[in-house]
Amino acid sequence: MSFRNFKMVSYVVYGRGSFNQLDEILAPQRKGDAPMVFLVDHFFDGKPFLNRIPLRGKDKIVIVDVTQEPKTKQVDALADQLKEEFGTISGVIGIGGGSAMDLAKAVSLMMTNPGSSADYQGWDLVKHPGVYKAGIPTLSGTGAEVSRTTVLTGPTRKLGMNSDFTPFDQIVLDPDLTKDAPVNQRFYTGMDCYIHCIESLEGTFLNEFSKSYGEKALQLCQKVFVEKNHWDEESDEQLMMASYAGGMSIAYSQVGVAHAVSYGLSYLLGTKHGIGNCIVMNHIEEFYPAGVKEFKHMVAKNNIEIPAGICKGLTDEQFDTMINVSLGMKPLWENALGKNWESIMTRDKLRALYEKL
Repeated sequence: MSFRNFKMVSYVVYGRGSFNQLDEILAPQRKGDAPMVFLVDHFFDGKPFLNRIPLRGKDKIVIVDVTQEPKTKQVDALADQLKEEFGTISGVIGIGGGSAMDLAKAVSLMMTNPGSSADYQGWDLVKHPGVYKAGIPTLSGTGAEVSRTTVLTGPTRKLGMNSDFTPFDQIVLDPDLTKDAPVNQRFYTGMDCYIHCIESLEGTFLNEFSKSYGEKALQLCQKVFVEKNHWDEESDEQLMMASYAGGMSIAYSQVGVAHAVSYGLSYLLGTKHGIGNCIVMNHIEEFYPAGVKEFKHMVAKNNIEIPAGICKGLTDEQFDTMINVSLGMKPLWENALGKNWESIMTRDKLRALYEKL
C-alpha cells in the first residue's frame, strides 16, 4: 500500500493583529527589486484596509473581481499582465475569501509554468514550483488557505490545479480581518466548512488523520452556529480555526455529494461555492441524514434564506452539462458512495436531484 506524502503550508502565523507583521514576514522573500503583488478581494475596493498593506518599491495591489469564482482565463490574463509589466515578481499575496486565495495560488503557478492554467486542471499536472505565495483569509470556511488545490472553472470543466506545488508558502490567520464580513456571506462560507466536515467524516476515505481534524472543525462550527445566540469576537476566532482544521481534514480524505453536485451549478450557472453547497445540502437527507437535519436547524436559527428553484426552466442540454461536470468529480463520488458509486448515482438520479434545486 502506498501512502500519500502530504504537502502542508510551510509557515503559519495566527493571532489578532498578526496582519501587522506582514512587512517583516515578506522582507526575506523579496528578490532584488522584483515586486510583491497583492491580489485583494474587491470587497475591500476603496476601503481604508488597503492602506494597511505594506507596499515597498514597485509593489502592486490588484483588486480582483471575485463576484464569480476564478476562471482559467482570468488567471492567465493576470499572469500575462504581470509578466509583461514586471518580467519577474517576488511573490503573490492573496487577501480575501477563498476565490481571492485560489486566484493567488493559481497566478503564482502560472508565473513559472508554460501554457494556460486550463492545462493543469486535474491531479499532479503542475511540474514547476510557482513564485512565493502567501494567503490571508478575510472570510473563514473554505479551507483554501491550507488546501492543495485551487478551484477553477475552465473552458471544459470545473476542476482545481491539485498539486504539491499549490499550497501556500505562508498563511496569516488574523481573526480581526474577518469581523466585518457580511452576515449572509459569513454563514455560507461557514457552512462550506461544516459541509466539508460532514462529507469527510462520513466518507469511505476516512482515516484517523482526517478524522481528528474533521471532528475538531465540526465541533467549532457547532459552537458558532448551533450553541451561540449572537456573534462575538470568539466566534471569529473559532470559525477561523474551523476553516483551517476543515481544510486539513479533506487534505487526506475528500469531500462528497454536496460538493460534487454544486460544482455543476457553479460551472453552468456561476453559483458561488458556499451558496451552491447550501442549496444542495438542503436536499440530500438520503446521504447525510443527521448532517442535513442539523444544517436545516442552523439555517433557521441564523435566519438565512437559502435560494430555491435555481434549476427551473433549464434545457436538457443544460442539465446534461451540469451532470457531466458533476460526474467528472470521481474521487468525490467514490469517497461519498464507495467504489460502486456509478451504479448508485446514475445520470437519471442526478438529474432528479438537480431538478429539485
